[in-house]
Amino acid sequence: MGKMDEARAFLQEIGVPKAQQADICCLSLLAMADVKEDTPWSQATNEWIRIHDIIAFANTYYGTTYAENSRETFRKQAMHHFRMAALVEDNGKATNSPNYRYRLTEEALSVLKNIQTLSWDASIQRFMAYHQRLIDLYASKKRMTLMPVKINNQNFTFSPGRHNALQKAIIEEFAPRFAPNSECLYVGDTIEKDLVKNADKLRELGFEITLHDKMPDVVLYREEKNWIYFVEAVTSVGPIDPKRILEITELTRDVTAGKIYVTAFWDFGTYKKFSGTLAWETEVWIAQAPDHMIHLNGDKFLGPRI
Repeated sequence: MGKMDEARAFLQEIGVPKAQQADICCLSLLAMADVKEDTPWSQATNEWIRIHDIIAFANTYYGTTYAENSRETFRKQAMHHFRMAALVEDNGKATNSPNYRYRLTEEALSVLKNIQTLSWDASIQRFMAYHQRLIDLYASKKRMTLMPVKINNQNFTFSPGRHNALQKAIIEEFAPRFAPNSECLYVGDTIEKDLVKNADKLRELGFEITLHDKMPDVVLYREEKNWIYFVEAVTSVGPIDPKRILEITELTRDVTAGKIYVTAFWDFGTYKKFSGTLAWETEVWIAQAPDHMIHLNGDKFLGPRI
């Protein structure tokens, strides 16, 4: 058998669903093990890699032609299910972080190294004997790092990562200070895109946004003022620059409520990196100094302090 068939046979042996035995899943497994057609399974490894690296590996060594925009397909069809089955683990970064990585678990690597050897049967039996315990172990590791957050008086959890930590600060620190009594209409998690989405209220206000990559990170509505706050949490990309203003304006062209655009940063160092690209007539909030705002609004707020 070729390596693709051997990878598929392994997935069949451990009982993953038929959809996760597809070519894209076999290729993901081979890439994570760094096993090419002429590589013995005994030389399999479990280095940290990105989905970009998986695609490049498949195209280079197995003759596929996957494009970069297929990353989400790899993530949803292969990596998400592999992680749930304790075949792979991630490094705890936000999924949209350039530093996000996956690797095979040590237990899965140990089994793969025994493919086509006399130890295969014993190895797979040992793996299956405590596979459910492995799933529980890796799931509990994941739960331990979740961040609790209260949104609209309900308890939620954010997955780990700097971006989600900043979103937590926006909801818990920014909103009470600068958007008091506001309702969170939308906030996404780096894993669960629609963690909170009040579609009915969005529709009532004149819009309903379904494209996650266009949606601001946090949307707050302050009914007493009829103000909507569009807040972008910026750790590495995505400030509210003139292009972003145009995108949000297009998505909310039927909204009549007052629109407030806020770029949130962790610290002044990150703010300085983006200060030259921020749009005028917007606001800046820095979690490091939560009681203050920076107004990029010309003479609107010019005047003596009382």
